[in-house]
Amino acid sequence: MKVLIFAAVAVFCAQSVLALDPHEHNKVVCYWNSTAFERQGPGKFQLDDVRPALSLCTHLVYGFAGINAETFEVVPLSPSLDTGAGYSYYKLTTQLKKAFPDLKIYLSIGGNADPPEDTHKYLLLTETTEARSKFINSVNRLMNDYDFDGIDLAWQFPPVKVKKQRGTFGSIWHGLKKTLGYGKFKDDKEQEHRDGFTILVRDLKAQLRPRLKALTVTVLPHVNSSIYYDCRLLASNIDAVHLFAFDQKTPERNPQEGDYPAPIYESYGREPHDNVHATMGYWLDNGTPGSKIVVGIPTFARTWKLTSDSQISGVPPIVADGPGAEGPHTNIPGILSYAEVCSRLTESAVGRLRRVGDPSKKYGSYAFQAYDENTGADGIWVGYEDPDTAGNKAAYVKARGLGGVAIYDLSLDDFRGVCTGDKFPIIRAAKYKL
Repeated sequence: MKVLIFAAVAVFCAQSVLALDPHEHNKVVCYWNSTAFERQGPGKFQLDDVRPALSLCTHLVYGFAGINAETFEVVPLSPSLDTGAGYSYYKLTTQLKKAFPDLKIYLSIGGNADPPEDTHKYLLLTETTEARSKFINSVNRLMNDYDFDGIDLAWQFPPVKVKKQRGTFGSIWHGLKKTLGYGKFKDDKEQEHRDGFTILVRDLKAQLRPRLKALTVTVLPHVNSSIYYDCRLLASNIDAVHLFAFDQKTPERNPQEGDYPAPIYESYGREPHDNVHATMGYWLDNGTPGSKIVVGIPTFARTWKLTSDSQISGVPPIVADGPGAEGPHTNIPGILSYAEVCSRLTESAVGRLRRVGDPSKKYGSYAFQAYDENTGADGIWVGYEDPDTAGNKAAYVKARGLGGVAIYDLSLDDFRGVCTGDKFPIIRAAKYKL
């Protein structure tokens, strides 16, 4: 009997020690999107490129796994890379703890890694006890096979559609379409999916808690928290919520208007909810402890093409014509890594950008190259995070007693140190302001 009592006390003490988070207010959660391995040339990001960042990160989130639409089980989205004999990055990633014993390493599921046409399974999984159980059982098997410290649910709930500016006729027609049921996908089971996700989180945490494993939730850009997340009921079953309050404006969602993609505060004439402060405030006001709120910081820029119709001043919101030209490393229209941006800010750079800083510390930096009337060459407008603005967000987090910052992602920071010689300058700047 005494042995049983001693064992119970030992388990309780171990759980109590785990509950004392040494990074309660200074988390630096670093996301590693493994698809960066597929890039060619200097943009290719591999395991060895991760290591220099890990002295700056308190948590490393490897992404992304997905779910099987038929079985609702967790599956690697890049099997040859994640679990294959050639690389087996799941195992190699968790082995990083040998060199960085204080680092916590999580596996993230979702993260917009599935194509849009395949995301309905994320809703279906929440609807039944059977589907949720299959998912949780597959997580348990995964945790047995790989030594992750926790699971992150970056659930792919339907994003909010862009609000469009309409004239009188356009508003009438839009109202008629809504009445007739035309237009975007409408989730007719919003409450059911919200409740099902809450149960999923509760039941998954019940499985992870005895194993001393963490559970976090990542809220992806443009997912309406008030629809899909019951903050009060989730709070006791999650270790943190990572708020990706960026990509508020993107060239895909807003092709004709370039604007700040990740402002801290609302700016004049903009949607009042499209900023960090409003997103954070919703979770805080609805029962989430500040220490569990982690604010996302992007390491990439959003870019728009400027034409003869664009203002020459560069001041946003600015008339644009879809995504800007891709960079030499990322090769994705509308996106530049921080290294690709900073390399075009120097005096001698080809296609030099004119930088405009953010002395208000509210909206973020931007840079632009105007449309060339003489040659007809398109210009580009770039809204981006730099070390100064990342530091401003970290200072905002610290001033409000929040949990820390979530950097998305490692591969799009200046991981080679081409700008100033320092690797991962955005992560570094954010960490030192916490």
